[in-house]
Amino acid sequence: MSLTELNQNLLLSVARQAIEHGLTTGKPPALDEADYPDELKHRRATFVTLEIGGQLRGCIGSLEARTPLVADIAHNAYGAAFKDPRFPPLQAEEYSKLHIHLSILSPDQPMTFRSEQDLLQQLRPGIDGLILQEGRHRATFLPSVWTSLASPKQFLQHLKQKAGLPPDYWSDTIQASRYQTEVIG
Repeated sequence: MSLTELNQNLLLSVARQAIEHGLTTGKPPALDEADYPDELKHRRATFVTLEIGGQLRGCIGSLEARTPLVADIAHNAYGAAFKDPRFPPLQAEEYSKLHIHLSILSPDQPMTFRSEQDLLQQLRPGIDGLILQEGRHRATFLPSVWTSLASPKQFLQHLKQKAGLPPDYWSDTIQASRYQTEVIG
């Protein structure tokens, strides 16, 4: 589902407003989904990525479509600015330097593979986001991560580390799902 340009711009505006609201009130905004077009009311999983000067400044998202798209964007924009544990809360002087990227996820598709090599051969660099799960260990990389980890082997090794597993870890119980994203911004 590709959003209209008007609705893409509206979502970017919602993300900016959520961050502005957080800077002035210290709280996430309350949205009334009824104020938005039907296309933005569908339940969709999203990630909001913030950058300053090309460097990551925050990234928060959801892997499951539980809330309307517009509400998920507002929630994750606030979270990326103020709740990402890797960064201190965004400061007012940083706001004007922010570049906001919105990623709207397709439903994830479980992958079937016989080995790590089989999984690697199925990955499509630049296209697939990947969710990796082994027991309580779970992590994802958006398709945009392929720009810095271009080989499937690197991509998978770093994703294992993000999930709290050794980069050379493998087991027959490991699970993987892939998804694609529509990127705005």
